[in-house]
Amino acid sequence: MKENLLYYGDNLDVMRRYLPDESVDLIYLDPPFKSNQEYNVLFAEKNGSQSHSQIKAFSDTWHWDQIAAKSYFDTVERGGLLSETLQAFYKILGCNDMMAYLAMMAPRLAELRRILKPTGSIYLHCDPTAGHYLKLLLDSVFNKTNFRTEIIWKRSSAHSDAKQGRKQHGRIHDKIFFYTKSDEWLWNQIYTPYKKEYIDSFYRYIESETGRRYRLGDLTGPGGKRKGNPKYEFLGITKYWRYSKKNMEKLLQEGRIVQSHPGAVPAYKRYLDEMPGVPLQDIWTDIPPISSQAKERLGYPTQKPEALLQRIIQTSSNEGDVVFDPFCGCGTTIAAAQRLNRQWIGVDITYLAITLIKSRLHDAFGEAAQYRLNGEPVSLPDACALAKQDRYQFQWWALGLINARPVEQKKGADHGIDGKIFFHDDDSGKTKQIVVSVKSGHVNVAHVRDLIGVLDREDAQIGVLISLGKITKPMTAEAAAAGFYRSELWKKDYPRLQLFTIEELMTGKAVLSPPPSHPFKKAPKANSNNHLDQTFFEEKN
Repeated sequence: MKENLLYYGDNLDVMRRYLPDESVDLIYLDPPFKSNQEYNVLFAEKNGSQSHSQIKAFSDTWHWDQIAAKSYFDTVERGGLLSETLQAFYKILGCNDMMAYLAMMAPRLAELRRILKPTGSIYLHCDPTAGHYLKLLLDSVFNKTNFRTEIIWKRSSAHSDAKQGRKQHGRIHDKIFFYTKSDEWLWNQIYTPYKKEYIDSFYRYIESETGRRYRLGDLTGPGGKRKGNPKYEFLGITKYWRYSKKNMEKLLQEGRIVQSHPGAVPAYKRYLDEMPGVPLQDIWTDIPPISSQAKERLGYPTQKPEALLQRIIQTSSNEGDVVFDPFCGCGTTIAAAQRLNRQWIGVDITYLAITLIKSRLHDAFGEAAQYRLNGEPVSLPDACALAKQDRYQFQWWALGLINARPVEQKKGADHGIDGKIFFHDDDSGKTKQIVVSVKSGHVNVAHVRDLIGVLDREDAQIGVLISLGKITKPMTAEAAAAGFYRSELWKKDYPRLQLFTIEELMTGKAVLSPPPSHPFKKAPKANSNNHLDQTFFEEKN
């Protein structure tokens, strides 16, 4: 594998079909937690207001059904320690939703071990809900002797719900389990800055000539004569010393030895700016979560800060190594790997996530982000197959063809709007909109008339109908009769109702409109130093 790869599909299927044995250097996974809730994407309008338009990104509610039972029995029948562990869970938990979640995770962890190189590492990110079960699965797959660290990441500030009757401790942390495949693994030591309290306490001296902070260190030889340290007189003091007399004289000439007063034991001057910092520990409180006002925020549920992934990637991989995320969501692992010059592979099972990742890579890296997307329809038969398999995934994919923002709809409800595109074309600051309807079945002139009614109801400027099937002549005539939208800023007329087939969009045909606003908040652009540029691009007319 010599290219970056992005897959749409089930990560278990992707790993089994496409990823060779021992082909990945580092794995990070943030699988959906068993917390019985649905996550939603909240989109922010470009005028700064918060929209209540949401679209379900994924559900992490797992149910014990035939699919879960098959996954369980398939793993059990393979035998081994993982089989025994899963059977033990079944005896404890029975046929419930937690068991379904663990039955889903077990075969995926087995595949992750298969594709990991002997010197590779895996980081599994979870919350305390299922963490203890997942750790036992990891012990079964990677061997308990290859467990290295349980990292605690402070993901939120203190909760203030005690007055509302909360009778337990506030949960403000996630767990990240770090395992290796063998007892020989790649490791790059990372250091964190000293805290101010530590600096003020230990580096309390300031050199008047340079303003550099320093502390005084012991120059005597530990263990004395027994350890072979030399004994001699230096600055009037006879002791066993850490260095030879020649080296002590050199340090004195360099100004690195301090004697506070005659008769005092000389000490070594250790400068703060020469120290690397504190070796990385297992409690991480220095990386804040993605807040509602964070510039890095993309509007995706469970988004993790890029600094968190950068730390993991820098610690357990080198430039050119392959980083794999089987639940890549909005692409934070991918973006961090790209910034740090690693090769990457990502998988997600929703086209909403795939669309966001594509947008994120384009915004942050432009043409520098070279990758191959697998699983996306590349022909009309592919699109038909996706529509037949999952109408909602087809809908999200089709909206991605024109960079439209999905609009939440409850299953079974159809208000005539599947997506929206926003734009601004005057000085009023008013957000204007293009409403989009996606049809995967038969279409006729009635669908065009319905969309005209939606335009009037929503006070929208332009309507777009995307059809998997053919557009008929009566439909084209009805759309033409809807007239035009006039943009005074751009001095152009745009068809008020526009009809496209999937085949036309796949061959490059595009919506005619004023320049649209971005469908998601833009990712920070990469700069030449491979660090986060915290400046976001503003939409400009």
